[in-house]
Amino acid sequence: MKRKHEMPFGARYGRDATGFRLWAPGASRVSLQLGREANARTLPMTRDRDGWHSLEVPSVRPGDAYAFLLEDGTVVPDPASRSNPWDVGGPSAVVDPEAFEWQDGEWKGRPWHEAVVYELHVGTFTPEGTFRAAIGRLDHLARCGFTAIEVMPVADFAGERNWGYDGVLPFAPDSAYGTPDDLKAFVAAAHARGLMVLLDVVYNHFGPEGNYLPQYAAQLFNPAHQTPWGAAINFDGEGAQPVRDFFIHNALYWLEEYHFDGLRLDAVHAVVDESPRHVVMDIARAIRSLGRPNVHMVLENDANIASFLERDQDSHATAQWNDDAHHALHVLITGEKDGYYRDYADRPAWYLGRTLAEGFAYQGDPSKHREGERRGEPSAHLPLTAFMPFLQNHDQIGNRALGERLTVLAPEPALKLATATMLLAPSVPLVFMGEEFGARTPFQFFCDFHGELGDAVREGRRREFAAFERFRDPKAREAIPDPLAPKTFSDSKLDWPSTAQPAHAAWLELYRELLALRARVIVPRLRETQREARFAASGPCGLAVDWTFAEGSRLHLRANFSDAACNGVQAAPGERIFALGDGAHGDALAPWSGTWTLEAAR
Repeated sequence: MKRKHEMPFGARYGRDATGFRLWAPGASRVSLQLGREANARTLPMTRDRDGWHSLEVPSVRPGDAYAFLLEDGTVVPDPASRSNPWDVGGPSAVVDPEAFEWQDGEWKGRPWHEAVVYELHVGTFTPEGTFRAAIGRLDHLARCGFTAIEVMPVADFAGERNWGYDGVLPFAPDSAYGTPDDLKAFVAAAHARGLMVLLDVVYNHFGPEGNYLPQYAAQLFNPAHQTPWGAAINFDGEGAQPVRDFFIHNALYWLEEYHFDGLRLDAVHAVVDESPRHVVMDIARAIRSLGRPNVHMVLENDANIASFLERDQDSHATAQWNDDAHHALHVLITGEKDGYYRDYADRPAWYLGRTLAEGFAYQGDPSKHREGERRGEPSAHLPLTAFMPFLQNHDQIGNRALGERLTVLAPEPALKLATATMLLAPSVPLVFMGEEFGARTPFQFFCDFHGELGDAVREGRRREFAAFERFRDPKAREAIPDPLAPKTFSDSKLDWPSTAQPAHAAWLELYRELLALRARVIVPRLRETQREARFAASGPCGLAVDWTFAEGSRLHLRANFSDAACNGVQAAPGERIFALGDGAHGDALAPWSGTWTLEAAR
């Protein structure tokens, strides 16, 4: 089976002739450069009045190098490059998308209510850090009970190592991980094991190195809107349509040409669009037009915009990462109250209960961390599968100064209780790589910039933590890992041999038990979205949650998120299906205890 997404730009390979098309409204002349360095030949392109430069060339072969020559002599890669094996500053390579023979023609995806999502970073997931090497760990994920993989961004970035959020060529898988065909092989291998694969994409900014777009397409940015990365991408200003089309095609490209099962859109709160229809909704509509019901779109959105998730509109996102659930759980099991955690510090169990029953904790409520600004929209009417709680992810680990995991920060009974709470809730859980075996290796911030940019990143990282008591002393800040050092990257790789050690094997067994229970008891009851949920908190750490499913059965959680006995949590009816800790002693719940019961439908 062949797969190809037709794009109106970039290099469109053909056996008789290959078409090249670049939107460069800021350039009166652009030439195509075929080949590398001394062997390159330069061919003038034709410009139309809308700024498109085009040319068809016969006898071009897959793998041939090409680039675009601007009037000032600058040579730039194709922003729609399918492959850039010589890094972001080098030429692009022609790709024949139909050269890969897909063997997963029977794969139709999986419905979202079955999802248990495993987030991974290709470069640190295995010692080799490649797409092909990652295939060797897919059986582990399937046996554990995961049903979906979320791959951190792979769009071509500068250098050999990066989290992926500094990509500048959004159509080209980074060559540090392998070739386009290697990525396709990874997706096909996951499908063969019943695993969906979602890709993390970044539509809110381009990375700081290798972004040549301002030199010939300044209209791609809108200085009227500023973001943490500078002028926003132009989704709503003059000349915005080609920009919107570029990103909509990018979404469809990954879904059609690579057969991904969905996308995770990074930080959509930083996607500024004041046009009548937000580009996120246009992307959702385009995805729906594919006619694949089991293709999913997940958002990261700090603003808690429930309207992006509305089921009664013609296009909507499937789900959103639930930061609120993470923050409340983190406060409960670590006691940390700095930064945004202070929004949850006064009654963390209540905030957790609200996320488990209603989706968002902040639904238009004022935020102390934001100096009273109201955050979020009402969400209780949405199905709980529209929310993705997590204990850890790349941000919540890697944005700590030392990149520590919860296995280092929280007592084990607390972490086990939090894990079970997340995995046995009706929402769709997200797990960060290594969590399933209690990994203790850090996941640190790393990149591969050089010169002034590299120095600025290194110093900026240390300044970022200067306000924390622990790092106010400049000598203490020297302990913060250098993001540019290869060791920071290598230290972040998973330690797979540790899974044979008793402590890590015990964690793995717990995950397998919980995910098997989820698949057997919870998932079948999520087929229909109609439900009712209620919660009640007892003090800062006691919690009761009751979920009623569409077919009438009821799931109950009773938990104590503290190291002292907790009174006032009402006992739950039904058959016990799982428990942690010593449970109830009279009217009190024992420290770090949780009990899950199920009532059959009447």
